Amino acid sequence: MAHDSQSHSQNPPVLFDRALLHARQRRAQAQGAASFLLDRVAEDMSERLAAVMREFGAAADLWTPGEGLAALRTELPSLQRIALDAAGSEKLPFAADSLDLVVSALALQFVNDLPGVLAQIRRALKPDGLLLAAMIGGDSLTELRQAFAAAEAECEGGVSPRVAPFADLRDIGALLQRAGFALPVTDVDRVVVRYANVFALMQDIRRMGAANVLIERRRTPSRRATLLRLAEIYAERFADADGRIRATFDIIWLSGWAPHASQQQPLKPGSAKASLAEAVKKLRKE
Repeated sequence: MAHDSQSHSQNPPVLFDRALLHARQRRAQAQGAASFLLDRVAEDMSERLAAVMREFGAAADLWTPGEGLAALRTELPSLQRIALDAAGSEKLPFAADSLDLVVSALALQFVNDLPGVLAQIRRALKPDGLLLAAMIGGDSLTELRQAFAAAEAECEGGVSPRVAPFADLRDIGALLQRAGFALPVTDVDRVVVRYANVFALMQDIRRMGAANVLIERRRTPSRRATLLRLAEIYAERFADADGRIRATFDIIWLSGWAPHASQQQPLKPGSAKASLAEAVKKLRKE
C-alpha cells in the first residue's frame, strides 16, 4: 500500500513555497506568534494521547510551528522535534520501523505532497505505531475567501489565490487508507473566532506565520481600494449583530496505525458463525 502511495506522487503539484513558509514562521515567532489555535490543538492532543492508554517509546513531532507542543514533551521526554528547515524539504529523516509515535500540529496543510509524506510516516512507524495529527482544512477561512474574491472581481477585474486550498475530511481519510494505515479515523473541530474587522483577522493570520505562501500568489500588493471594499463586503456578509465579524477555522484531526496482527481485523466473507437468514427466522418465531 505504501509503495502504491509513492507511485501516485512522483510529480505532485507545487502549491506552497515552503522556504517562504519557514521564513514567515520564524518572523512570527520573533514578533510574538498568535497561538490560540495551536494552544487548543496542543491541549487536545495531550488528551487524545492519554486516552490511548499506551506507553510510547521513540516519538517524533513533525513540523509543528515554534514550541507548539512543548507541554507534550514534558509528558513524552523521548519526543524528537523535527522543525521545518530553511529549504522547506518534505523528505523525512526517519529510518524504517524506527518510531512508535508521530505527532504533528497545524503543519500538514502546507505540504505539497501529502500522500508522499503520509507514506514516509507509515514506513517510519513500527508495527502498531500511531500517527496523530491536526491540520487546518475543510471550510477554514471561507468568509475571507469569499469576500476577497468578490472584492477583487469588483475592483480589479479578476481573482487571485489569496487563501490556500484546504483538504476536506473525506480526502484525508482516503489518503490515510492509501498510505497503508490501519484503523484510520478523522474528525473536525470547528472554531469560530470573532474580530473587530477583517484587518484584525489578517494580522492574526500573519502572526500565525500563515500569510499567503501559495506559489501562484499575486506578487503585487492589493490595492487600497480593494482592501477597503474587502472590509465592507466581509462586514456586510459575515458580521454579528454587534458588528464583529466571524472567521471559521476547521481543525481536521487524523489518526492511523501501522498495521499489526494484534489489531481488530474486519471479518472475512463467510466467516460469520450464524447466517443472517437464520437470525431473521429466529426473530419471526419469537
